Amino acid sequence: MMAEVQKMRGEKIYECDFNITGVTDYGVTLDALLSGKEKVPLQGARIDVAFEGDIKGRITGKVRSGVEYLQLRADGRTDLDGRATIETEDGHRIAMRIEGVATPRANEPMMDLVANVRLTTAAPKYDWVNTRQIWGLATVNLATAKIHVESFLQ
Repeated sequence: MMAEVQKMRGEKIYECDFNITGVTDYGVTLDALLSGKEKVPLQGARIDVAFEGDIKGRITGKVRSGVEYLQLRADGRTDLDGRATIETEDGHRIAMRIEGVATPRANEPMMDLVANVRLTTAAPKYDWVNTRQIWGLATVNLATAKIHVESFLQ
């Protein structure tokens, strides 16, 4: 992941450290899929991962009510569709939408994520987020239930 971060263009605007607060599966567990004990069914597998934690940088505060909806496909691709609320340290809210792809690491409880992040708010102080492209790179450690994200303004 670090090589990808070094190649990422744009201003690094924030980092996030999240705790996974819950996992909901729909017939097959993420652990079973990542360990190879079970294969992703032809129709795919849906896993919801709840998260919350801190954000620091140009935007500083807490990320709450985050849920990443994973769609694991039989061809090996994992699609991301997530939502969260940022509560800034100065009392504003920013909506976060995450779309991207996750790649599980072979024989490890780890996933690498590349995501398009859309932030929206009506707070004048943060209205610059509404019109800009943001790319995020993340590492998910399922063994420790931690997610680390670095995001770049394009």
